[in-house]
Amino acid sequence: MIISNLKLAIVSLKAQKTRTVLTTLGIAIGIAVVITIMAAGRGLDKLVTGQLDVFSPNTINIETKVPSAKKTSSGNAFGQSTGITITSLNDKDIESVKKNPNIVSAYGVVIGQAVVKYQGLTKTVLLWGEGANLQDVEVFNLSSGRLYTVEEENSLYQVAVLGSVVADKLFGADNPVDKSIYIKGKPFRVVGVAAKRGAMFGMDMDNVIYIPTKTMQKRILGIDYVRQIISKAKDKAQIKNTVLDIQEAIRQNHDITDPNKDDFAVNTMEEAAGILSNVINGLTFLLVALVCVSLLVGGVGIMNIMYVSVSERTFEIGLRKAIGAKNQDIMVQFLMEAVTLTVVGGIVGIILGSFLALVVYWIAIYYQFSWIYSIPISSIFLSLGFSAFVGLLFGIYPAKKAAALDPIEALRRE
Repeated sequence: MIISNLKLAIVSLKAQKTRTVLTTLGIAIGIAVVITIMAAGRGLDKLVTGQLDVFSPNTINIETKVPSAKKTSSGNAFGQSTGITITSLNDKDIESVKKNPNIVSAYGVVIGQAVVKYQGLTKTVLLWGEGANLQDVEVFNLSSGRLYTVEEENSLYQVAVLGSVVADKLFGADNPVDKSIYIKGKPFRVVGVAAKRGAMFGMDMDNVIYIPTKTMQKRILGIDYVRQIISKAKDKAQIKNTVLDIQEAIRQNHDITDPNKDDFAVNTMEEAAGILSNVINGLTFLLVALVCVSLLVGGVGIMNIMYVSVSERTFEIGLRKAIGAKNQDIMVQFLMEAVTLTVVGGIVGIILGSFLALVVYWIAIYYQFSWIYSIPISSIFLSLGFSAFVGLLFGIYPAKKAAALDPIEALRRE
C-alpha cells in the first residue's frame, strides 16, 4: 500500500515538474544551510579550542579584572576596553605564584605597540613582552636563532625575537639574527625568529615582536605592572587547590579582604576551553534555530502548493472515490506527496550542505586556519527528520480537504 501510494505520489509530482523543483529547492536550501552551519560550528570549535593547544592543560592564567565585576562579565570586558587600567598585578605577584609548590614556572605578560625601523623600512608592530622562561609554560618554537635568556631579561637587555611575518617584512630573504632594529628609536638586537604560530583569537601571532617582559616594562612602556601572569602546574589533579592558594596569596599582596573586590581573576585552560565551547555551541544553536524558522516558512509554501494541487485535481479525487477509494486512501496519497517533496528536498539539501561545508573548509585551509571538515551525524538526522515533519505538518490540512471532497460534487466540477 505504501509503495503504491509512493509511486502515485511520484507520478503526480512529475506531472508538475516546475512546481515540484521549486518547492524541493526551497526545502533543500534551508537544509543545506543547517548542514553547513553545524559543520562550520565544528570547524570553528576546532579553530578556537585548537588555539589553546599552545598552552598545557595545566596552565593557570592570572589576569587583571575590574574590581566588583565578575571575571567573565560584560562589565569587566567593557571596563577594560574603554580605558580602565588595573596596575596592581606586578612582580611580587609573579614571585608569589612561582613559590607555590605545584607551580613549575610563571612569567608576566605585557602588550604594547610601537614603530619599528630597519634601515629604510618603517612598520608599526605589536610588541609582546613575555618572560624568558615562556618555553617552560607554552609551546614556542624557533625557526632560527635562540630565545633571550633570564640574565638578559633581568639586565634589561634590548634583545628581540621576531615573528615570522615581521621577519619577512623587515628582512625579506636575509637572516635577521644578530642584526639590529630600532623600536621606539632604541636599538634592539635580534636574537631569534619564531616559527609560524598562526592566529590566536583573531590576533596574528606571527606579526609580533617578542621581547623580555622587564625590558618591555622599563625600556618601552615605563611601567612596573603586568597585564597577566601565565603559569604551569605540575599536577593537574591539584589545580583547584592551587588556584585557591594563588588567589589567597595575591589577595594578601593587594590587601584585599573581600573576594568580591578582587582586581584579578584566576582561570584554568579547562575553564577557558569550556567557556569558548559553550559560546560556539550557543551561537550554532541560535543560527540553526533561525534556519528552522525559515524551513517552517517553506512548510507554509508546501501547504499552499498542496492546496492548489487539491483544487486542480478535484476530478481525479472524485473519480478515485467513485471507484472505491476511501477517505483514508486519498489523505495518505496527498500526505505522501508532501512528505516526498520534503524528504527529497532534505536529501538534496544534505548533499548541497556537505559540498558547501567542504567549500568553507577549503577557504579556511587556504587562509591557514586550523579547521576540520566534519558533518555531524546529528545534523543529517535532524535535517531528514525535520523535513519529514514539515511535510506531514503542512500536508495534513490539504490532505484532509482532499479526503473530505464529495465524489459526486467533485465529478460535477470537471
